[in-house]
Amino acid sequence: MSNSRRDFLLKAGYGLGGLALTSALPGGGFFATPVLASELIDPLAPKNPHFAPKVKSVIWLHQNGAPSTLDLYDYKPELIKRAGQEIAPSFLKGLNVAIRGGTGKLYASNRSWKQYGESGAWFSDLLPNLANHADKLAFIKSSVTVGATHDISILKLNTGSLNPGRPTLGAWINYALGSANPDLPSYVALYSDQKEPRGGSANWTSGFLPAVYQGTPFRPGDSPILHLERPENFSAEQQRNSLSLLNKLNRHGYADYAHDTELQARNRSYELASRIEIAAPEAVDISKESDATKELYGLNDEVSKGYGANLLRARRLAERGVRFIQVISGDLEIRGENRNWDAHNSLDENHGKHARAVDKPIAGLLEDLKSRGLLDSTLIVWTSEFGRTSYGQSGNGRDHNPWGYTQWLAGGGVKAGFTYGETDEVGLRAVGENVVDTYDLHATVLHLLGLNHLKTTFLQNGRSERPTVVYGKVVKELLA
Repeated sequence: MSNSRRDFLLKAGYGLGGLALTSALPGGGFFATPVLASELIDPLAPKNPHFAPKVKSVIWLHQNGAPSTLDLYDYKPELIKRAGQEIAPSFLKGLNVAIRGGTGKLYASNRSWKQYGESGAWFSDLLPNLANHADKLAFIKSSVTVGATHDISILKLNTGSLNPGRPTLGAWINYALGSANPDLPSYVALYSDQKEPRGGSANWTSGFLPAVYQGTPFRPGDSPILHLERPENFSAEQQRNSLSLLNKLNRHGYADYAHDTELQARNRSYELASRIEIAAPEAVDISKESDATKELYGLNDEVSKGYGANLLRARRLAERGVRFIQVISGDLEIRGENRNWDAHNSLDENHGKHARAVDKPIAGLLEDLKSRGLLDSTLIVWTSEFGRTSYGQSGNGRDHNPWGYTQWLAGGGVKAGFTYGETDEVGLRAVGENVVDTYDLHATVLHLLGLNHLKTTFLQNGRSERPTVVYGKVVKELLA
């Protein structure tokens, strides 16, 4: 899927028109009959939440490829003690472990561990910068998901479903709350590679919601949206005159086609294009940021530079009112190959480089938001499609683990310095009652934005759909 402006506008136009028959406000009634174009509600106009929100924006940090949180946050002395032994059958009871060839022996990577902050949270030596912000984080150490292949679990992480076709969480938020800045897309996806991340547009799709609510992908580099600049031989005055004429002609046509909402929708998309052309480049232009800020985000290190630039852009978008900013970590060259966090082998080398790429930028984001007074109005979510196993693979790697792994939240409304749930003694699966599924994470994020996930609905083929399907509960223990 192209991320060009013309592609975005084409889909936005269709989405706006389709809204007339199928859209609904958060918790409100559905249009029973078609509405006139002159009466069409702007689908991106700000909408009231169900109750007072704790945050205004979400920065969603997807660690693509699934890091081993056992080697980042989940210190397990028993795993270290039993390293090299066969895993006891009691740990495997009821699990289908034949994901990539069964189980190997328990594996402990070459890590050292230390507790940080008043909370005493454990961090490995892979995250020395983030560890200094331990008391800002609320850990979920009992995360679970369904599926153990990247494509399926990424779909579930973003949409709550194992099958394509449902909206992403960002699209639901865009639909339910509208835009806080009419000059920028209210749902943006940032990725570090020159190509789209695994799954492409499935990461930011609007699913069955009108297309206007889908995420807008911003590429790395100085020109985040293709074809955003005017052609060299087309002046600003010519462009304004063309848009003015088009606007007059379209408005003249409303009288003859009162029920054709596509016409009004398309006209609005042209108006939005004109505003984005000015606002988007400025919003992601980090050249005017201070040298100290650039260093804070790791832009002085080639390994962390790309991810750091995206997090700095994420901060700039959040302070300009963008509702949902999804940042997807990219590939790095490891042993001559471009690899993400997916470490079936050479885990120490893989995670050493990927941790270096994200550690300083994420710590910088937290510090920068705090210093600017934005952390209390922004929610940071550090997440992945699943975790990795306690037992080894290929001698020095780990397999996929959907049964128990760590995620964390930080920012407004979050109980900072708190840990919820736990995994078993070797870190393979979540134990106890405090298990958190993707649906629960989504419900909690929506709650912090002032949305009841049970009342955020959309009529699709006669069925009232909601973001968490028929599941999900707010993890109230994580709330401040």
